[in-house]
Amino acid sequence: MDFSALFSAVFISCFVFSLTVYSVYLGFGPGSEELRDPFEEHED
Repeated sequence: MDFSALFSAVFISCFVFSLTVYSVYLGFGPGSEELRDPFEEHED
């Protein structure tokens, strides 16, 4: 396998993984108490 293809695959994989971890941190981390739930606000 070519070195540039390996580097690109590793870089893209790390980027997607870090984006996923950051999204989970934003959703469930310390600041999650301040998030609003639009479905709870408009319950009948």
